[in-house]
Amino acid sequence: MRASVGDQIRVHGRVVGLGERHGEIVEVRGEDGRPPYLVRFSDGHEGLMFPGPDCEVESRTGTE
Repeated sequence: MRASVGDQIRVHGRVVGLGERHGEIVEVRGEDGRPPYLVRFSDGHEGLMFPGPDCEVESRTGTE
């Protein structure tokens, strides 16, 4: 997985009833766009992420 600052990330809920979480990548700490990513979620929470198979990155240009 590769991302850039400004890309959107979606984390799919893994438990029934738990919705998706949406956030914006504010910092890429890995080399060549690789994780970890500092993400600001829609609720204002920020956290360092190593995305798993339940995550999708949407490029701000519309291409992955």
